[in-house]
Amino acid sequence: MTRIFVFEYLTGGGIDPDVASASTLADLSALIVEGRVMRDAIAADLRALEGVDVTVATSRFEEMSKDHAHARPQPGEPITRFVSRIAREHDYAIIIAPECDGLLLQLHDAVGAARWLGCAKEAIRTASSKSATAACLAVHDISVMPSLEPEQAVASHGRRWVVKPDDGAGALDTYVYDQLDAAREEHEARAAAGRNPVMQEWVDGEPLSLSLLCEDAGARLLSINHQRIALSEAAQSKPHERVVQFDGVDVNTVARHGDRGRVLERLAQRVAHAVPGLRGFAGIDLVWHPQRGPVVIEINPRVTMAYAELSKTRNIAAELLAAHGVPGFAQREPYLRAWGASS
Repeated sequence: MTRIFVFEYLTGGGIDPDVASASTLADLSALIVEGRVMRDAIAADLRALEGVDVTVATSRFEEMSKDHAHARPQPGEPITRFVSRIAREHDYAIIIAPECDGLLLQLHDAVGAARWLGCAKEAIRTASSKSATAACLAVHDISVMPSLEPEQAVASHGRRWVVKPDDGAGALDTYVYDQLDAAREEHEARAAAGRNPVMQEWVDGEPLSLSLLCEDAGARLLSINHQRIALSEAAQSKPHERVVQFDGVDVNTVARHGDRGRVLERLAQRVAHAVPGLRGFAGIDLVWHPQRGPVVIEINPRVTMAYAELSKTRNIAAELLAAHGVPGFAQREPYLRAWGASS
């Protein structure tokens, strides 16, 4: 029996509503829902596999079926200590957590590389920084929007600017500005507060994401997805500022074997080559610009929301275990490759 621990940060005890502020909970509410959806999809996939025993992390605020094993942090137990303790009771661990404040890196260390079913530490470190990701991919001639110091930016007609956390999750705390001076002011205010912001030119085009299964041989493109992203209406007090809003993902919206699909297949392989250590499920967020084609925005070195949609039609967990060479699943890899190629 292969024992696997599934931990999702927001539902597994990482946030205590009794301690968090009301504003923090409001900002995280949508992410908590997404985290629960991803966690449940992975757990269901794993439970459907023969020879796999699953334990899911929960908090005291999460209701779990008595038919399924779960573990909770002890009162006052630091979350990294909890994850380390439960991971040692299992053969492997699948961790879903934001890259913010080095959290995913800390959880990697808590679990240990031998039990970790996910991207390697060096890939997480690069992907945890939007500026480091852009710099890394640019060296490999992959189209990105470089991070700019405010004084480097040059205003021109129709150009917009985005200011966001360098290590942020999704669209959290991400703002778009029509006026360069307003973007500079926001960047400088965040920097003065020690919030480590990044400033980039906003890319117009179709927001897409790629879902990948990565292994030693490279990356396999599972699906090309459309991201539902919108900009809020400008407030009267800040007429040049708009909030970026993420409202979900639609999977398999672009045919992988069409013209754009072949371009994005090659892009996935190039990104995997440029960022050593991408393993298992990973995502690439990009914008398809009308003239430039695909422009990479960030890499997600972990399970994304697209996993939950994809798992409705195929058992991604079986492929993930095979990609990591988990005994009992590695020998199924040729079959899984054929399945992935024909889906």
